[in-house]
Parts: sequence; C-alpha cells; structure tokens
Amino acid sequence: MPLLATEAVVLHAFDYLESSRILRLVTRDGGVRSALAKGARRSSRRFGSAVDLFAQGSAQLYVKPGRDLDTLSAFDVTASRAAIAGDLGRFAGASAIAELTLRFGRDAADSSLYDAVVAALDNLATAPAEAALATTLAGAWRIVSELGFAPALDICGDCHAPLDAAATVMFSHRAGGALCTRCGRLAPAGRVLPPVARDALRHFLEGDAGVPLDDASSRAHQRLLREFLGEHLTDGRPLQAMVLWEEQRW
Repeated sequence: MPLLATEAVVLHAFDYLESSRILRLVTRDGGVRSALAKGARRSSRRFGSAVDLFAQGSAQLYVKPGRDLDTLSAFDVTASRAAIAGDLGRFAGASAIAELTLRFGRDAADSSLYDAVVAALDNLATAPAEAALATTLAGAWRIVSELGFAPALDICGDCHAPLDAAATVMFSHRAGGALCTRCGRLAPAGRVLPPVARDALRHFLEGDAGVPLDDASSRAHQRLLREFLGEHLTDGRPLQAMVLWEEQRW
C-alpha cells in the first residue's frame, strides 16, 4: 500500500472493536481522510495524544486505492490544543469547525483548507472565553471561503454591479451575497445587512474576528451563517455540532 506522509489534524474519533479507534482527519496532502489506529485503545504508547481531538502533527497513512479507510502507522504530535477543552464555548466552536470541514472537505490535497482549519483551531485555543463565538464565526467563514463559496459583499450577487462599501444592502442567500438596490427590490427573500455587519463579515472571510460584537449581533451572524450553509453547502442532513453551537449560550 502507498505511504502518505502528511501534516494532519484530528477532527473526530470513535472506538472501533475492542482495541482500536477510527480517526477523521484533515490533512495537508490528502484532504479529509478516515484512518484506523490499530491498538490505540489497548496502549497509549504507540499513538499517545495523537488520538485526542484537535491534535495536530505529522501522520503516516497507508492508503489502499478503492478503500475509504486508511491505516495510521504513526502520528507525531506537534500541537495538542488542550486549552480548547477547557471552555465549553471554545469546544463547541471547534466542534462546529470540525463538522463543517469533515462534511464538505474533499479527499484530495487542499493546503489552503488545511491552513484555514489550523488557523481556526489555533485562534480558538488562545481566544478568551468571551471571544469564542466571534472566533468561531471567523474560522467557519474562512473555511466556507476556501471551499469556494464566499458570499459577494462588494459587488451585486445577481447583476455584479459594484456596491457602495458603506451602504446598507439586502443579503440574499440564493443570490450568493449582497444585492444592489434594484436587485434587492426584486429578490423574493433576504436579510438587511447594515454597514457594520457587512464590515464584520469581510473580516470573518479573512479569518479575523475583528472588533468585538454584542450578543445580539453575534447571534445574528450565527443565523446568517446557518442560512448561508443551508442554501449552498448542506446535503439535507443537519449540521448537528453547528446547531448545538448556535442554540446554546455558553
């Protein structure tokens, strides 16, 4: 079987049979992968903290063409991100980031997506508890951008006319972003996006949490993200971690 040596981050893990675990990974050189860590539950010496959620390191995967499950032969951890587990808001945000990546990432090399996930988790690991929500929004929107679905903010999503950067606009999920005045009047549905919210979204798409948001604004941005994902990315199945992150007040 070919050996794939690549940087990787553990995004999900579950027990398999009596002694092993299956890990869901995002990798720099192989995209989203599933890997069997044989004996990981029997002894911690072989993989150690590599089977912990959000651990990052250098993985060696044996890949068999035509199979969806790789075999993990080694994982040298370079970052454990234990701080994420120390706060419920950070953990819920990281889980939402992981779910978004695993659901829509591809099993092909995508270094930009990998870097976006690493940055999102690094930022969450160091964010103050009160900034976890905005930090998650920034990480999620950057991942959406790297997946190729960034919403239009400075040109009309329908007719592509340039938009005044300081204007209040109609945001249409179906059209893929902000609309000019004419197209906004014709849109069957949408949300009004004032300049401050539009500027915050610009920051989020760059992976930057930007200036602190009040609770009402943060919740409005969560709804906007959910609705946008529902229009462009979801496959009919609910994003359960994303729902939990949005519904709970940590």
